[in-house]
Amino acid sequence: MTDGPKPPEAESANSPTPAQSDRDSEAQAHDALVDSAEMPFMAHLIELRQRILKGLFAVVALFLPIYFFANDLYVLVAAPLMAHLPGDGTMIATEVASPFLTPFKLAIYAAIFVGMPVILHQAWSFVAPGLYKHEKRFALPLLLSSIGLFYLGMAFAYFAVFPLVFQFMAAVTPIGVTMMTDINRYLDFVLTMFLAFGFAFEIPIATLLLVWSGISTAQGIANKRPYVIVGCFAAGMLLTPPDVISQLLLALPTWVLFEIGILFARVAEKRNEVA
Repeated sequence: MTDGPKPPEAESANSPTPAQSDRDSEAQAHDALVDSAEMPFMAHLIELRQRILKGLFAVVALFLPIYFFANDLYVLVAAPLMAHLPGDGTMIATEVASPFLTPFKLAIYAAIFVGMPVILHQAWSFVAPGLYKHEKRFALPLLLSSIGLFYLGMAFAYFAVFPLVFQFMAAVTPIGVTMMTDINRYLDFVLTMFLAFGFAFEIPIATLLLVWSGISTAQGIANKRPYVIVGCFAAGMLLTPPDVISQLLLALPTWVLFEIGILFARVAEKRNEVA
C-alpha cells in the first residue's frame, strides 16, 4: 500500500527557506574558493615568516613602554607576598645582576601576555584562508574565548590563589626564621602559576574542540572523568608549591572547568543534531 501525496504544509516545512538556500550557496562558493586557491609551499613559509615578524614586532613595541615601568610592575606583582610578610620582612636579590635582569624578564613576559591578542590574531590570519565556512564560524569564537579564559585564569591566580598561599607560608614559618624571598625565584614562581592557571582555564575550549573535531563525544569524555580527576590533582601537585592549599586551588577549579566543558559539549551536540 503506497502512501498518499504529502500535504503542502509538510513539503514546505521540509524545504529550505530562501535565506537558508542563500547561506548554503554562499558557504559552498566559499569552500570551493578555498579548495581552488591552494598556495605553494614556499608561499606558505613566506606568509608564516611575515606573521611571526609582525607578532615579534608587536611584542617589542609593547616591551619598550612596559620596561620603563618594570620596577613598578614588579612591585604590583610582589604585592600579594609583601602583604603577608612580617613587619621586618623583605625580598632579597641573591645574584649580582638580579636587580636588573628580574624586572627585564618581567617586562618581556608582560609584553608577551599583553600582546597575546595580537599574536593570536596573526596566527588566525595565517590559518583562516584555509578554513571552510563552517570551520570559521566555530574557530573565531573559540579564539576569542580562549584569550579571555587565559586572562581569567591569571586573574584567579593573582587575586584568589596568591593571597591564600602566601598567608599559609607566612603562618607556618618557624619561630626565629625570617621569611625573605629572592626576587628572581619569586618571579619564576609567579610566571609558573600564571601559565598553569591560564592553561587550566582553557579546558572547556579543549573539550569543545575534541567534540567538534569528531575525535570524541561528550559522553565519551565524561566516561574518562576518573582519569581526569586524578590528572587534575597530579597537575596540582607538580605545578604548585608543596602545600595543600595551592594544590587544591588548582585541582578543584580544573575539575569544575572540565565539567563545564562537558556541559557545553553536550549543548553543542544537541544543536548539531537539530541542525
